[in-house]
Amino acid sequence: MTAVSTLLIVVGLFLVGGVISFVRQQMPKSLVVLLAVGAALCLAAGVLRLEVWK
Repeated sequence: MTAVSTLLIVVGLFLVGGVISFVRQQMPKSLVVLLAVGAALCLAAGVLRLEVWK
């Protein structure tokens, strides 16, 4: 694992925690969806940057 892929995965997991927290606080759905999209993109970018795909 490279440092960049590790960082992207950690940031993505942090944002997933934010999504869960925002849902529990009943924040607006558009904000939750925006945060969820950001989390999914970070996680996808981190997984795709792993060395196992080469």
